Amino acid sequence: MTAATALPFLSAASRAMTPIAFVKGVAAAYRRYGRDPSEALSRAHIPPDLLKRPDARVTAAQFEALCGWAMRELDDEALGWFARKMPWGAYGMLCRASVTAATLDVALRRWSRHHRILTDDVVFDLRTDGEAARLSLIENRPLDEQREFCLVTLLRYVLGYSCWAVDSAIPLRTASFPFRKPDHVSVYPTIFCKELAFDAVRAEIAFDARYLALPLKRDEADLNAMLKRALPLTVLPYRRDRLIVDRVRELLRDPHNRFFGAPELAETLALSTRTLHRRLLAEGASLRDLKEEARIELARQALVRGRSSIKRVAHAAGFRSEKSFSRAFRQWTGETPSGFRAARRPA
Repeated sequence: MTAATALPFLSAASRAMTPIAFVKGVAAAYRRYGRDPSEALSRAHIPPDLLKRPDARVTAAQFEALCGWAMRELDDEALGWFARKMPWGAYGMLCRASVTAATLDVALRRWSRHHRILTDDVVFDLRTDGEAARLSLIENRPLDEQREFCLVTLLRYVLGYSCWAVDSAIPLRTASFPFRKPDHVSVYPTIFCKELAFDAVRAEIAFDARYLALPLKRDEADLNAMLKRALPLTVLPYRRDRLIVDRVRELLRDPHNRFFGAPELAETLALSTRTLHRRLLAEGASLRDLKEEARIELARQALVRGRSSIKRVAHAAGFRSEKSFSRAFRQWTGETPSGFRAARRPA
């Protein structure tokens, strides 16, 4: 993987958002190898005095330049995290080993298995827990001062690659870390998600397990192009979410959410209302149709299990009148509400 791939950059390259703590992590790698980081800092236009300011930030472009030079000069893509070096191209090898997988599930398991060939200091572990997939890191040796830098970057590596591979945003449900809350914690929601936990047992990200079934959309040519400059994988979030329609449909079919509008749905999905509409449109759907579909599904359930009048069912499902409900129900199911109920009534 090239220096630009999946580093913990936080925003567009023009904004100074990357914590100085990660710059110090690169400087620590130089110290480990008995080298001077001055030239690397100079090439990235980072004044050495900036490292003395705990609240300082650098831009994504600066950090990319710094890491690119450091990885080549030190010949270590892990930047001193592990007991042995990871020569230039090591993470690119992980990408190549995973890109031919049929699904994201297979790709992540390959990534985890092949990462152990490079090092077993830190091991990836992928598990499913009900509806959630959990990708965690097991530490087999102390990472000392590089711990945060290493764990954050490794999780961003694999998350950025996964989004690119399936051509979809993979929104995280939670992110946990086995160290205390850092002073620069304000950047973590941008790197990961809003639901954060510190002083946890291990570093872990959790997401909807349905993303594991998505097929990979990339080939060798795509990979070669991506590896030339992969910074956007983790700097800019994917706009396309290939499960957005399913996620909206699931929310709307919950009776407690039957009156949700676009603002409430967008907030639940951590999106803006405009982005929600845009993503649904990209998937060939509209919120209006999904809401009507959800109301019809709620009505179908009520017709099968209860004895309420058609009018009461219509109002409970959110329709203004029995007539509008009957018309919509027939359009969606090909049956009238009364005919649907009669056909499913026990003999």
